[in-house]
Amino acid sequence: MHNLLAFLVKYNHWLVFLLLEVVSGVMLFKYNSYQGSAWFSSANYVAGTVSEWQADIEKYFSLALCNEQLTRRNVFLEQEVGRLRRLLSDAHVDTTDLMRSEQELLSQYQVIPAKVVSNSVSSFNNLITIDKGKADGVETDMGVACGNGLVGVVYLVNDHYSVVIPVLNYQSHISVTIRNRGYFGYLTWDGGSPIEAYVEDVPRHAQFKKGDWVETSGYSSIFPSGITVGKIIEINDSEDGLSYRLKVHLSTDFANLRDVCVITEHDFAERMHLLEAANDSLANTR
Repeated sequence: MHNLLAFLVKYNHWLVFLLLEVVSGVMLFKYNSYQGSAWFSSANYVAGTVSEWQADIEKYFSLALCNEQLTRRNVFLEQEVGRLRRLLSDAHVDTTDLMRSEQELLSQYQVIPAKVVSNSVSSFNNLITIDKGKADGVETDMGVACGNGLVGVVYLVNDHYSVVIPVLNYQSHISVTIRNRGYFGYLTWDGGSPIEAYVEDVPRHAQFKKGDWVETSGYSSIFPSGITVGKIIEINDSEDGLSYRLKVHLSTDFANLRDVCVITEHDFAERMHLLEAANDSLANTR
């Protein structure tokens, strides 16, 4: 206390000066309209600039959340557009039936947003690791997609991470269809370009052309129908000549993959347990 009093006594003239400056400033800006408006404008400018900086910083740190939300929304829209396209092709379906069918189809699926923590595109057996696992509801054999289209299938899972077999893997075989054509095949990759894959076993009587889009068929328990795979850029015969082999330009940029969604039906676990029980039963009868 003694030191504080000594300080105040020693510098009292400076404290009085500062007090008078504050009082005079308040009186100047409060009782003079021009100076008051100038002060108000300057204060608003400074406050606005600081608020703008703060908003930019918050916006930057919220980009990750925005990407997750956009990816999730794109996956839903991908499914919705595909199903609407097929349902609208039937001319006698009315709007009420269409809306009801859409709600029933979309309600069967849920998505779990995730981020890619490791990825490769240069080997025959590329793998992707994502930051979601059993604790988040992810299980093996669930489908994975991104905002641009198909990614792959969950292969291994622990509590907080999962390994995905992407389309760019020699072991990947996913059922696909040619959009609006009704012809089916399965998607493979031969270890070549990371932006191209092949659709095998398309029947010889199929009618399609270059530029047609390929999407998931929905003929499996892994993927819903309508998720974009890519565009047909080349049509060739299979090795035995009994079917077509289509080269597809993939819609997913695997070299720049960041945000993905794991797709699952609400009753996925129940159906997988039932399928495993059926397989065990068949194995025991042999």
